[in-house]
Amino acid sequence: MGENASPASFQLLGPVRLLHGEKPVPVGGPGVRGLLALLALKVNKVVGLDEIIDALWGHDPPATARTIVHGNVSHLRRVLRDIQGDHPQGAQILTAPPGYQLTVDPGRIDVHRARSVLEQASTAEPGKASILLAGALALWQGPALAGVPGSVRAPELEDLRLAVHGARVDADLELGRHAELIVELSPMVRADPLSERTAGQLMRALYHAGRRGDALELYRTVSRATLRTLGVEPGADLRWLHERVLNDDLPVKIVTDTRPKSEQVTTPVQQLPPAVPNLAGREADLAWLDELSERAEAGETAVGVVSGTAGIGKSSLVVWWAHRSARRFPDGILFASLRGFDPHHPPLEPAELLTQFLLGLGVPVEGIPEQVHERIALYRSMIAGRRMLVILDNVRSAEQVRPLLPPGSRSMTLVTSRSRLDGLAVSNAAKLRVLGTLAPGDAVRLIEELAGPAGFDLNHALARLCGYLPLALRIAGARLAASAQWSAQDLVDELGNERTRLAALDVDGPDDGVRAAFDVSFRGLPPDVADTFLRLGVVQCVSAGSYLTAAISGITVPEARRHLRVLAAHNLLTETGRDAFGPHDLVRLFLRELAENELDAIDRKAVLSRSVRYYQAVADRARRLMLRIVDPLDFTGVLTDAQTPPMRGFSEAQDWFAAEWENLMEVLDAARAAGRHDDVWRLARVAHTYRAVYPLLDEWTRLVEIGLEAAERSGDVLGRCWMLISRCAIALTFELPQGCLADAERALELASAVGDKRLMVSANIHLGSALTLLGRHDEAIATLRQAVEETDRTGDLELRGQALNNCAEAEKRAGRFIEAIGHQVVSLEIDRTLGDDSYVVVSLNNLAELSMKIGELAAAERYVWEAIDLTISRRFLLQEGVLRLTLGRVLRAKSEMDGAREQFGLALKIYEDANPRLSGLVQAEITDLGQ
Repeated sequence: MGENASPASFQLLGPVRLLHGEKPVPVGGPGVRGLLALLALKVNKVVGLDEIIDALWGHDPPATARTIVHGNVSHLRRVLRDIQGDHPQGAQILTAPPGYQLTVDPGRIDVHRARSVLEQASTAEPGKASILLAGALALWQGPALAGVPGSVRAPELEDLRLAVHGARVDADLELGRHAELIVELSPMVRADPLSERTAGQLMRALYHAGRRGDALELYRTVSRATLRTLGVEPGADLRWLHERVLNDDLPVKIVTDTRPKSEQVTTPVQQLPPAVPNLAGREADLAWLDELSERAEAGETAVGVVSGTAGIGKSSLVVWWAHRSARRFPDGILFASLRGFDPHHPPLEPAELLTQFLLGLGVPVEGIPEQVHERIALYRSMIAGRRMLVILDNVRSAEQVRPLLPPGSRSMTLVTSRSRLDGLAVSNAAKLRVLGTLAPGDAVRLIEELAGPAGFDLNHALARLCGYLPLALRIAGARLAASAQWSAQDLVDELGNERTRLAALDVDGPDDGVRAAFDVSFRGLPPDVADTFLRLGVVQCVSAGSYLTAAISGITVPEARRHLRVLAAHNLLTETGRDAFGPHDLVRLFLRELAENELDAIDRKAVLSRSVRYYQAVADRARRLMLRIVDPLDFTGVLTDAQTPPMRGFSEAQDWFAAEWENLMEVLDAARAAGRHDDVWRLARVAHTYRAVYPLLDEWTRLVEIGLEAAERSGDVLGRCWMLISRCAIALTFELPQGCLADAERALELASAVGDKRLMVSANIHLGSALTLLGRHDEAIATLRQAVEETDRTGDLELRGQALNNCAEAEKRAGRFIEAIGHQVVSLEIDRTLGDDSYVVVSLNNLAELSMKIGELAAAERYVWEAIDLTISRRFLLQEGVLRLTLGRVLRAKSEMDGAREQFGLALKIYEDANPRLSGLVQAEITDLGQ
């Protein structure tokens, strides 16, 4: 890293490039550039691994697609580290399930700079707007996303270019640059006569340049093209423009109201409330609103519903956009809050709102009809054909707004609500938009607009603790701005305590804080759904599916699914995946407070008991599909098949564990805090199986330490023994010799004390493996052969396979290769018989290493490739790294140096993510290969 380390920049509008200053930085081939583009297009958002694979390879990804993506991510991280060093504003690629997230200031990506300029120009005077937009167009260095696989597509980038160009031309038209525009636009229209916006701009330029006949001829050319190609006349705007040119009355400024004066409102109604000074982020949402308004301009029905949880910024977004886009609606803007979620007032009735709107449209008080249906008829007749915007804010239900929707075309209606109002999509073809939280960079910008800049890390911490929720961010910023005694660090400290966070986000008004906003939404739920919501707050699960919800609420699975969907429709939960619903972080804290205050201790205890029972039962069913089970725990009969999610094999069991791991750990922590020690160690032991198959050192260690502590507190000897064996298994997997032997010896001592023969064999197997790890091979072999003999005598196939495999490993390290091969072959047969793919992989790797030791390189390569295929299909990441290392050694022994180098490189990428402590071992192999 040089002394001039600075944040990287990203170019997508042209050849995809990573830039250090102005200098392109080599990143690799099309696949790497495609990955970089996918992450940069969704900057500060998680891009799922499956989405990446689909984009890079389409419907035919290679078997190693996941490994390739992991490797390319590691490569990009190294490149970024090399050019940025530890710069606090440098770009980072984070691992964020279910994929990866590029975190960086969006302004360092040309696409997002172009969008920002487009937004800025929309409120600028024409001269400044023209300069800004010309600069934005200069960002395009050729076709967007050049140099990436053809399957990576982003058609919205061409839409963005057209929007920027069209806005620049509009500004130049207002500046009277007609001659220049005729030269620029004429070849564009010849190339694409169906582009009606460009054709309309050229018609204006021709007309105002004194070439009215050319403008009319251009319309005829475009009309013929649309009729021939599409079978329809040009759109309403172009037809209107043609009529103005034909009548020779097209003014310089756009005037769209051609109705008789008797039907016009002298002063267009403007009922908009003030907008927030600046709107942080929301580029995609603003673009959605722009697109909706274009539908209205084209004569189509345009009804949009903007929904989201309390405090997400629905009204702020819509009002800000309306101010920016007011010129699109020359006949005015109507606005009303329908008080759908007002704790002190009932929802506004359509009759009251119609009176407000009719008065705004110029109807005198005495002219307002008595009957509601007559008011509706008058209202609809007055806005028919007008280009108006109607904003219906804070709506409770679809029924509340249906009478207020404009009839016909050209007008646009925006509805905001905490509920999704799916019914409007069915009955009125409404377009639905659910707002999410702000991107981290936008959230920080919102705080800084209110309170001024602070330390980079502090403001990012504040934004994270506010859950990137606009209401919480504004409260935090206002608190900092209002008191000189408060520092960002003070507020971070207060918000850092989950027990005081919501209180810190309260304000003086009783209904303006975050807690009050959520409470209004909760009080509007149906009683049975509210009860289910309360019970979800007892255990702080990250997400909830219908089976878990049914278990803790004591209802059926179909009922639970319906309740979850109602909660999602009210935006108190978000549907994060198939049958997976999760709350926003601040909603989660509110939900915990609610459960503590509104459920008594008996109810809370019952919910925790059901949660523990659910995870014990389902995890036990899942682990039996993944690996042989040697402990005596059995919860498979605790719940019926109808009460547990269906799992038909290894992959579905693996997916269940991966999806539920955070929830399982939350339940484990809650049971630990409640002193349910017997439940805790049993659940930890059941979950241990998943981590044995998919080992992650920190998560596995935390699980086992919690379980061991609980077993010791409960005084359960069997529990202590099994948890000591679990801890020993971690040390053996990651080759951590410290304490491993002591755990195995203590487990054997406890097993002997209770006289459990099977447990003694399991402890002996781990004891022998610990001796192997310490290099005491003769003792290890003696101990493990004793275990083999005992399992042979009892016919215990599960433990016999383990004993044979571990004995072969000890013999291999002792140099007794022929004996080791004999034991390993038998172990592999048992592994296949039991269907234990995790053990099959270990056995195949050992056979590959043993074959290499005796010079059978072809057999070694055959064994290791079979194992690699299995690890890829089963997603055994750490085991794949071990196998790639073995394969590299085999290929080196065959003098295939390029192949060896490739495999060592793949192994290094995996080790850097899955087991960094041993990555130096792989690096040494690469270094040796180069000498």
